[in-house]
Amino acid sequence: MSALQELVRVCCGEYEGVPVIMVCGPKSIGKSTFNRYLINLLLNNLPSVEYMECDIGQTEFTPPGCVSLSNVTEPFLGPPFTHQRTPRKMVYYGQTSCEQDTERYIDVVKYVFSSYRKEVPLVINTMGWVKGEGLLLLTDMIRLLSPTHVVQMDVYDWKAMAPLTPENVHLAPGLYTKGKQQGKGKQMDLSAAESWKCSEGEEDASAPEYKLLYVHPEFPRAGAAVHSSILRDMSILGYLGQLQPPDVASVLPLHSLVPYQVPFNAVALRVIHTDVAPTNIMYAVNASWVGLCRIPDEIRCQTAGPVLLTQTPICDCLGFGIVRGVDMEKHLYHILTPVPPENLRVVNCLLLGNIAIPNCIFVSQEGIEGEIPYVTSEYNYSILGSGKLRKKKHFKKRECTFQCDYA
Repeated sequence: MSALQELVRVCCGEYEGVPVIMVCGPKSIGKSTFNRYLINLLLNNLPSVEYMECDIGQTEFTPPGCVSLSNVTEPFLGPPFTHQRTPRKMVYYGQTSCEQDTERYIDVVKYVFSSYRKEVPLVINTMGWVKGEGLLLLTDMIRLLSPTHVVQMDVYDWKAMAPLTPENVHLAPGLYTKGKQQGKGKQMDLSAAESWKCSEGEEDASAPEYKLLYVHPEFPRAGAAVHSSILRDMSILGYLGQLQPPDVASVLPLHSLVPYQVPFNAVALRVIHTDVAPTNIMYAVNASWVGLCRIPDEIRCQTAGPVLLTQTPICDCLGFGIVRGVDMEKHLYHILTPVPPENLRVVNCLLLGNIAIPNCIFVSQEGIEGEIPYVTSEYNYSILGSGKLRKKKHFKKRECTFQCDYA
């Protein structure tokens, strides 16, 4: 409680500059709950608070796999699937973990952070990956984002991470930046890190100045009972709920909704998380979750075929959709999305990541007679890249231990 009181005081009272609060800690420790409580407290005295989501596995306002910056003007109380909204800035990273490509993750964070105007307090949520390279990456994040306050969440009897004091961060090597001890970090173009230096004349970007606040939750891992993959699926379902007409009493199945028709040569296409042969790209895209993005380059294609990007762009994501079908004869994508038409006009890139459509979208749609589209039991699973839909068994049936009196 003392940490919350301190943060509310500096955000609502007199403080030189605008507070930037970074919340750190292992997974399932209560970072999201702390952020909600803090922001709701701040909204009692402030018209708005900025919130930057850097945890791509458990996002607050968007479907999973995104780094985003949101302007929060109203209190939010429930879990993420109850308050999906369009951020002010969003990039689709395309995976729920950045372990395979930390360099692109750093670039994405930098791109999103550049939109912060430093007019209202900023709360930054970080990943629960705080061991090994995860801690090194967190050290880089602290150096590059220059928070004024760091909240370290941990329990008394189990130290998952080293103390994030300014002295320790100053000395310790990061994954891409060097500390005062000049530890070995990964080789990377340090010009990117150099450009993150404060514009107010700070000469030593590796010497952060912030106040460290410790928070020791009384009920650590209280939210671990619900598996993270279920929460991600529910966020996607909450986002797709925007497709439902507000004046219809029952939920409409997705196959009854009319999709947009998008010509192949109107949008560029990129698979983020793996290499796919051009001859198989349409098999990968069909019945997939895609980010609807905008790249600065104009799409120019003389043929009707798909436009394939050779590198993953770091660009604005305006929303998401499901590729419901691919018409190879008419060279059209059929896409379901709640993104309004005025925003779709500037979408010129589809990014396919490692975020899967929830299984229930395929197998639980009402009104389907006969064989379910995209679902089959007769398939050769020895083909590279194929796989079965796995049933999630994280919830166990509760046994009834009392007798019911029907008299």
